[in-house]
Amino acid sequence: MLHPMQRFIRHEDVVTHEELLAWNLRREEGVEYELFYAEVTDPGRYRTAIENVDSIRWYRTARIDEGSLYVFACQETREEERSLRRAFAALELVVVPPIVYDAEAAMRMTVIGEGEDLGTLVEGIPGEIEVTVERVGEYDRRHARIAGALTDRQFEAVRTAVRLGYYDVPRSASLAAVAAALDCAESTASDHLRNAESAVMSRIVE
Repeated sequence: MLHPMQRFIRHEDVVTHEELLAWNLRREEGVEYELFYAEVTDPGRYRTAIENVDSIRWYRTARIDEGSLYVFACQETREEERSLRRAFAALELVVVPPIVYDAEAAMRMTVIGEGEDLGTLVEGIPGEIEVTVERVGEYDRRHARIAGALTDRQFEAVRTAVRLGYYDVPRSASLAAVAAALDCAESTASDHLRNAESAVMSRIVE
């Protein structure tokens, strides 16, 4: 069931991170257009791997820096992809980009919908594919890739600090005001904000 590029990611030490950012399917023509972001140790070997995939009609790359690039590709839809997508058919679900590919898991995705439809999806995925549900809950995070690094309390502390003006330049609210709004000690509010700042800054760099 693995796409040749998924096998390449899993078995070759070239791709450190890859995401499918956007896609457009033309079912009547049996082709799809996809935009990937990839971090690679050897761009040459990565391009060679793409060129050796029979289903890819053409591709273009745009280098970002020494180790990362965008890939815009057109490929014929494989029967393996069709069988996976049939599990989504007639279900009221949305796949939220990006879909992430790495050596540990063939693909990781976020799917939004009602619990019954999500359960039907998991049950309907082809048996050749092993499925792990990592998290179930409400989808309530803007900029989830960054904010998802925070605990709920850290997120609330940052949101309160922003609302009060703690991060304004110049600052228009004190730490004491933030602590009062959060109904906690100043030291506790300070810990929440510093831990949140550390998590967000680390996530941005990563």
